[in-house]
Amino acid sequence: MKLKAKLWVQAQIRLCDGLNVPVAVLRSGDPDAGAVLVKIAQSQDGWQVLSRIRDLDGNLAWFAGSGAAPVPEAEAEAYIARQAARDPDLWVLEIDGRRGGYDRAYLDL
Repeated sequence: MKLKAKLWVQAQIRLCDGLNVPVAVLRSGDPDAGAVLVKIAQSQDGWQVLSRIRDLDGNLAWFAGSGAAPVPEAEAEAYIARQAARDPDLWVLEIDGRRGGYDRAYLDL
């Protein structure tokens, strides 16, 4: 059974709140089946944008849309803008992981 996009976003917000990690919904998409991008502040070096995808077997996976290395915030925002222009149902979640406390493994709820 697949977790609906809105519920997944709400779970991430609750998790971040519990970890005292700043989080914000930058864009709300379709509550049931919207695609999800997560913009994570990796360090002082930059940001990474991850896209929630399904593999061929239907399992949740994450694709580093902005690349493997952190990028400047302007590059991350440009990537998000391109994706949002193609998908009006897109969710965008921003997580500030610079102070620690947030692990990318938490994305696999």
